Amino acid sequence: MAADILLVDDDAIQAATRKTILDRGGHSVRIASDGREALAFLQSTESRSVRLVITDHSMPGMNGSAFVSTLRKANSLLPIVVLSGYTDVEEQYENLDVTFRVKPFPPDQLIALIQYLLSTSERRTA
Repeated sequence: MAADILLVDDDAIQAATRKTILDRGGHSVRIASDGREALAFLQSTESRSVRLVITDHSMPGMNGSAFVSTLRKANSLLPIVVLSGYTDVEEQYENLDVTFRVKPFPPDQLIALIQYLLSTSERRTA
C-alpha cells in the first residue's frame, strides 16, 4: 500500500485515531508501532511514496528523538512532526529539523500543519 505519511506511535488507539483524521484529510497513512519498525519500513521500496513522518516521543525501545536522529542520518529533507505530551522533551530535537507540537493537538490544526509542511517540502526539493 502506498502511503504519503508514515505515522509512528506505539499506542494503537492514538495511531488509529490520527490515521482516521489524516485519511479524512486526503492522505494515505502507514502505521509503524515503534521506531525500529518505522526505520525498517523506510529502508524498503514500499516507502518511496512517503513524504512526511509523524512520530510520538514516548515509545518503548527507541524513543522519538533516537528514531529521528537515526532517520536524519539517512534522510535530511523528509519533513518530520513530533507529537508529545511532554513539553520538556522538545530540546532533545534541537538541530534535527523537526516540527514539535504538544498533545493534545486538534485535528483541524494537524491537517493544516501537514498540508503546510508538504507544500513547503515540495518547494525545498523542487
